[in-house]
Amino acid sequence: MPVEAANQILDAARATVLDFGVSRTTVSEVARRAGLSRMTVYRRYPDGAALMRALMTREFGALLAEAQADAAGAPTARERLVQAAITTIDGLMTAPLMLRLLELEPELLLPYLTERVGRFQQLARAAVRATIVDGQADGSIRGGDPAVLAATCEYATRGIVLAARSMSTRQRAAALAELGALLDAYLRP
Repeated sequence: MPVEAANQILDAARATVLDFGVSRTTVSEVARRAGLSRMTVYRRYPDGAALMRALMTREFGALLAEAQADAAGAPTARERLVQAAITTIDGLMTAPLMLRLLELEPELLLPYLTERVGRFQQLARAAVRATIVDGQADGSIRGGDPAVLAATCEYATRGIVLAARSMSTRQRAAALAELGALLDAYLRP
């Protein structure tokens, strides 16, 4: 399937979730909004759950990629990691899709906190791990297994994302500043 069609489907899925929530989003409605047949959607995504996973990976992965690009100019790997992490978390806390999930169906996020690591979490950990390896090489990040350090950084950020709806803009800024201090201190040699 061409990339344009896949993006059409995911754009339609995003709009549908924002309008109705995940549990009321159907493949039929997504196909209708995308101007495609249900079979075209099913060829790309075998079920609604796969479609939702792809949507979240695309949306949240784009935040991660943008944050990494924004942080690329920081002088050390540790500074790049902390800056990208804070930017990503801030983006997640204000992302319409995340806010809608937290508003209507927070229980859908529970398995990603208690049972398994999702695709976006895997992407985030891989990005953090790569930066940790760079930081260990440039001396800005302490020794230790990069995969373990990356997983711990990812675990540390989860609660702040989940608290997004309960924080004012000022509280969010303060929490992100503290998270930055926490990650910096944790990774410092």
